[in-house]
Amino acid sequence: MAKDIDGAGANRDGPGRGGRPVAHSVLQGQSAGRADPDASTPGVRAEDSACQQPGQTKEPRMPVVSPQDCKVILYSDDEEEDSGGLLYELQANRPRESKRLDQFLAERFPSYSRTLLQRVIESGGVTVNERQRKASYRVKSGDRIRIRLPELPDELPQPEPIPLDVLYEDEHFIVVNKPPGMVVHPAKGHWTGTVVNALQYHFTRLSSFAGAYRPGIVHRLDRDTSGVLVVAKDEVAHAELARQFERRTVRKDYLAITVSVPDRDRDFIECPLGRHPTHREKMAIRSEAEGGKEASSFYEVLERFVGFALVRITPKTGRTHQIRVHLAHIRCPVLADKAYGPRARLCLSDIAPPGSYEEDQLLIDRQALHAHRLWLYHPQMREPMEFEAPLPADMHRTLEALRRYRRG
Repeated sequence: MAKDIDGAGANRDGPGRGGRPVAHSVLQGQSAGRADPDASTPGVRAEDSACQQPGQTKEPRMPVVSPQDCKVILYSDDEEEDSGGLLYELQANRPRESKRLDQFLAERFPSYSRTLLQRVIESGGVTVNERQRKASYRVKSGDRIRIRLPELPDELPQPEPIPLDVLYEDEHFIVVNKPPGMVVHPAKGHWTGTVVNALQYHFTRLSSFAGAYRPGIVHRLDRDTSGVLVVAKDEVAHAELARQFERRTVRKDYLAITVSVPDRDRDFIECPLGRHPTHREKMAIRSEAEGGKEASSFYEVLERFVGFALVRITPKTGRTHQIRVHLAHIRCPVLADKAYGPRARLCLSDIAPPGSYEEDQLLIDRQALHAHRLWLYHPQMREPMEFEAPLPADMHRTLEALRRYRRG
């Protein structure tokens, strides 16, 4: 049973050491944890805070540059020809290890996502020693890297009174049940209404490890994917949690409703993924020669219906859109997946015979994909932990209709 927390001044700093963690609570957008909504975030320096007080104006934001193992040789915000943005030239100094170019840049420009930096590289916005390189290029000591970055918005993410379903909380990290339709962190076209905006309203302490635009965010879910999302409160916990994701010791189970039924009860899908050759916002099955990266998923059919199935799928790697592309590859795309599937929505009239229902209704109009369970080790105690997010209403409603009208 979820606990409603909507009292004024409710403290969302989390329990102190030895305190009792919150097992499951719902934070309402009613000044929870923020007795004074105009106050800046406690415990965060004003110049570093991702919360701007109303009425204040800010100078345009410059990217945070982490100078580890490199030095900034050149910085310019002047336009060159038709190219705007911010121009940097870096020189790598004694890298501790030979890192990929996209990883090297992501660590030094934490205000930008690695995906965006990969797109900048692919579009020719990065040169190494005056030559264009792929994202997989290994940076060497002495390399001179020139990069043109898009300008950041003038303001950092603002706290917004958006309800959050908290599955777990202690002094080190939080686990939330992300609703469908909500973007995880601000990005182009989605500067408000994100999980980050909600987190900043309800919690006074979030890790800055991933940069000012993604406070606390350890990993991401697609906008229309619901379910378990891990958020770090401090940098030490964030680094440890990120390490577990990178080493693939975190297990994630998803539930998906598919269009069509897989031929096998269970199987591995092992197909490399890369950027789609013509639709750059999409991913596709791509060979290594075409820039594809190893991708592996294991699925198991839980229920079969006429023309549909409920599938549990466990990604062994964490590529962008991996589950959606893999299921589409075996001709069982996720239901209502607008990018990779044949239909964008499902109504009762699509599956029920005429005259068997009183009124038509929309069952689901977003991809039927839910991050159901997640296993990890506590970042401080190193104890194994498991988290589960209940099935959202639209997927539950769809399954009930399938069980009634499409039982195989």
